[in-house]
Amino acid sequence: MLSEPRSGRLAAWGNALLAGLVSPDEAVLAVVGEDAVHRVEGLPDESAPVGLTLALGRLRALGVKGLRVALPAPGHPLGLSGPPEFNARALEAEEAVVCHGAPLGLVPEVYEAGPSGDVHVEVVWHCLAVREAPPADVPSLGEAERELAEALREATAVLSRLDVAGSGPVAEAAIDAYRARAERGREVLAPGYPPRAVRVLELAQRVGLLISLALERGHGGAVSASEMVARGEALRPVERTGRRAQVAAYNAYVEELERGVG
Repeated sequence: MLSEPRSGRLAAWGNALLAGLVSPDEAVLAVVGEDAVHRVEGLPDESAPVGLTLALGRLRALGVKGLRVALPAPGHPLGLSGPPEFNARALEAEEAVVCHGAPLGLVPEVYEAGPSGDVHVEVVWHCLAVREAPPADVPSLGEAERELAEALREATAVLSRLDVAGSGPVAEAAIDAYRARAERGREVLAPGYPPRAVRVLELAQRVGLLISLALERGHGGAVSASEMVARGEALRPVERTGRRAQVAAYNAYVEELERGVG
C-alpha cells in the first residue's frame, strides 16, 4: 500500500499525455521513475516489444482515450472485467492497467538484473485483450472519500485495541519515509486530475501506512502468531477500502471522461 503501484504511474501520466497536458518525454520519465527501462510486449501489429513512448502513441492510434488501474487481490478482482486469462495475469502481478476506448489491458512483469549493490529494474508490460465491461468493485471518488474517513477511524481503533504502538525507531522511520514520499508526490496523479482525487489517494496511502505499521512484527503488545492473525483479520476490510480508494483516485480521469466533464 505504501509504494506507488507502477500501474498507477502509467495510468496517471498516460492520461495526462492523452489529454495533451504533458509531452511524451515527460510522461515516460514519470512512468519509468527509478526503473531502468519499460517496454510493452504484445501490442497489436507489433511483433516485438517496443518502448513506452511508441507504445503510448500506438494505444492512442488504436482508440484509447483513457487508462484505468486495477489492484486485485485473492478473492477481490478489484478493477478487473475479464476475461479469465487477463484477470489471472493481473492477480499474479497484483496490478494492471485497463484501457478505455479499446479492449486492451497491460500487466507488468518486473525483472531485476545486475550484481549485488548495482541491481537495476526492467519492466515489461504485457498487452492482452480485455472484456469491455464495468470494472469490478470500483467506487466513485465521493464514495471512496466517505469510506476512507470511516476506515481511518476504524484502523486507529483497531491499532489501539491490539496495542500497536505508533512509536519506536522502525515506526518513526516509516512515518518519516511516508512524509517525504508525500512531499515528493504532490503531482503523482499528474496534470489533469481533480484535487479531490489527490486528497483521496493521499488518505488511502495514510491508511496503508497504518496497516503496514500494524502488521510489522514487534510493534506493540500483540506479537504471538495468533495475535498477528487477529490483526490481519481485523485490518483486512480496512486494507480493502484503501485499495478501492487508490483505484478510484487513479481512475478519476476516466470517470470524468465518462461523465463528459472536461
